[in-house]
Amino acid sequence: MIRINLLRKQLRSVAFGTRYFSSTTEYDCVVIGAGPGGYVAAVKAGQLGMKVACIDKRGPPGGTCLNVGCIPSKALLNASHHYHDAKHHFKKYGILGGEDVKIDVEGMMKAKEKAIKGLTGGIENTLFKKSKVDYLKGFGKLTGLNEVTVDMNEGESQVLKAKNIIIATGSDSANLPGVTVDEKYICSSTGALEFDSVPEKMVVIGAGVIGLEMGSVWGRLGSDVTVVEFLDRIVPGTDMELAKMFQTVLSRKQKLMKFKLGTKVMGAEVVGDKVKLSVQPSKGGDEEIIEADKVLVSIGRSPYLEGLGLEELGIEMDGRVIKTNSHLQTNHSHIYAIGDCIKGAMLAHKAEEEGIAAVEHMAGKGGHVNYEAIPNVIYTHPELATVGKNEEELKEAGIKYKKGVFPFMANSRARTIDDADGMVKVLTDAETDKLLGVHMLGPAAGEMIMEAVIGIEYGASSEDLARTCHAHPTLSEAVKEACMAAYDKPIHI
Repeated sequence: MIRINLLRKQLRSVAFGTRYFSSTTEYDCVVIGAGPGGYVAAVKAGQLGMKVACIDKRGPPGGTCLNVGCIPSKALLNASHHYHDAKHHFKKYGILGGEDVKIDVEGMMKAKEKAIKGLTGGIENTLFKKSKVDYLKGFGKLTGLNEVTVDMNEGESQVLKAKNIIIATGSDSANLPGVTVDEKYICSSTGALEFDSVPEKMVVIGAGVIGLEMGSVWGRLGSDVTVVEFLDRIVPGTDMELAKMFQTVLSRKQKLMKFKLGTKVMGAEVVGDKVKLSVQPSKGGDEEIIEADKVLVSIGRSPYLEGLGLEELGIEMDGRVIKTNSHLQTNHSHIYAIGDCIKGAMLAHKAEEEGIAAVEHMAGKGGHVNYEAIPNVIYTHPELATVGKNEEELKEAGIKYKKGVFPFMANSRARTIDDADGMVKVLTDAETDKLLGVHMLGPAAGEMIMEAVIGIEYGASSEDLARTCHAHPTLSEAVKEACMAAYDKPIHI
């Protein structure tokens, strides 16, 4: 009996690499939030042998991204692109009858839901089970430095003891004063994913990623879309040269949407089944009323931190986000925070990298995220993809640089498939030729950007990429030629 008790004590003292034996409510790692950052962190913790629990109040895992964000919007972007292509372009390919195709919104929504359920179910029923992650459906909050209380969706509460905690609660749509979202006439991105018919007129407030993607979906399906933006440009933060080209393609060439830039929204009122939106110039001026069937509010997102118990535990904040160090630790070193609730771009893949890095750090493996090599993609058509510094940032920092540009109009594959809008732009250090930033507007830009991401991650020069053989004919040859233009001269222009 003495030997058995001694063995039990030894088992309890075992660190990561084996299960932490104590009780069914005691864990090596508890993750609050099952979005891209949270569920990936939980799976990684399980893979490293930790006893881990993941908590989310939504029910199906995947967070905003899989349930009401990245995944459903891409499903609708794909379906609407096929419809628009058939309706407007099939004839020039020698395919007749495309102009007579019709859209079945209900069928499109069913296809979207099928994609969502397949992916969220895969996380819960395969990934979590494979990594032995305990998944709790409820609202998790910090009730002690090593304690998380879960108000379960079914009614009861559970208290979990945790050696380490990861806060991965994500974000929610930002509110606009004077514009009340009802998800029927005035919608967030969530409501815009659920329309049961194509609105005749639609106003999008905000010319960022969400606004342009959802504006593209409903614009392709026949809606008259107007985008209202406070600033005098679209997609703030992206390279200005590409942003201007992007605006021209969406508005003048594709005629998917109209832009009212430098315009401030003063308020909105639902009258009958219409929305009356009051706007005026951002710098002041006469007020104007815009009428629409649907209004999408897409002015950004805010970290979701309400009710988590952060203030009670004295967790330090950095403005509206949680303050962390380079290892994603809060001022309590065993409590980590990742994703949309800390500083940086609100991107699913950034959160995933941070989730893995946080878990590896707590396991003594020294996880790290290179924020200079985080790509950003807008999944319109053409796609806009970027990584690294843009030209305005380099000028502001006083960094001497070289620029190489290559248009898709000079790319044989783009010309062959009649999809040649846009270009690739490469920015390099003027002395060393090291890649500083790469920006693309064009077909499949979201896939091609990864060549540049890998280049930046490993400190490559534009000549390194240019001297690497690219298959012909491919769209990626435009990257090669833009790199050639940065350090020498391109061949095909």
